[in-house]
Amino acid sequence: MSNRDVLILTGDEIAAALQGHEQEIISTVEAAYKVHSAGDSSLPNSLFLRFPNDERNRIIALPAYLGPEFNVAGMKWVSSFPGNLDKGLNRASAVIVMNSAETGRAEVIMEGSLISAKRTAASAALAARCIHVNGVPETVGVLGCGPINFEVTRFLSAVFPKIDRLLVFDVDTARARQFKENCGELNGRWNVSVVEESRHVFEDANVVSLATTAIHPHIFDVSMCPPGSTILHVSLRDFSPEVILSADNVVDDVDHVCRAQTSVHLAEQIVGNRDFIRCSLADIANGVAAPKSSADAITIFSPFGLGVLDMAVGKLAKTFATERGFGTRIESFLPPSYK
Repeated sequence: MSNRDVLILTGDEIAAALQGHEQEIISTVEAAYKVHSAGDSSLPNSLFLRFPNDERNRIIALPAYLGPEFNVAGMKWVSSFPGNLDKGLNRASAVIVMNSAETGRAEVIMEGSLISAKRTAASAALAARCIHVNGVPETVGVLGCGPINFEVTRFLSAVFPKIDRLLVFDVDTARARQFKENCGELNGRWNVSVVEESRHVFEDANVVSLATTAIHPHIFDVSMCPPGSTILHVSLRDFSPEVILSADNVVDDVDHVCRAQTSVHLAEQIVGNRDFIRCSLADIANGVAAPKSSADAITIFSPFGLGVLDMAVGKLAKTFATERGFGTRIESFLPPSYK
């Protein structure tokens, strides 16, 4: 490519490039966490664009630089419009721009919602692998039956291939039933059940993933969870502060997750400190912290969703895509240099 060209990668191309590469994506996410924890990254706070008199819809800018072996910079521009579901559209859409870390020039523009879903799912699966050390979970629970949790189930299956049972719940029963069908196509060995109340998921599953569109806490008790359960709080705003304060808390980044009225942020506002956060996921992956505070602890992993993960998985997707000849090169997208 000329230094004036830009490579465009579509959603279909991203999906094809990453298909079947769950283990590589998880390893990439783990490496990105370790680089970030070592301080070899730049991660400004995400910028939330909101709309007057509308607390549900938002568009978020996540700029990031990830160093040494990645050496990639860029930004994800991702929207969340829950009302899209009623229009037959995905809730989220995104674009990722990746820049040269040497010149700053844009090099790749790619569809970002698939990258976002897979890096989120890989992060959750990595957390489950690192945290849930009380034996292989036979039963996994899902709250929220959208594309994020579908990817989470895909990646959990890669981490725990002996998962036998999947319990799913969504406030939209038809959506939960469709999710069940989709999971059957993903893994015909699973015993997938739709439950009528969310508490049944917490009562019977050892690992639970929440990926809802909740903007305010709606779960006020997790005492029914089996001892030693691991909860992947992907959607960040489902639990009351009291639940967070009662749990063993692991996060992806302490400063980032204590923002934007997440459940962890609300808990911080109540107690005035962050002492209830035991460690980061990178601390566990690096062997600095134990997987759980105790064998019986109910551990909640709250990942804010770091832009460095988008850069890492985006770079991996570009590598796989170019190896297969995917992408459209836009020649002379950038203007010529001034002379």
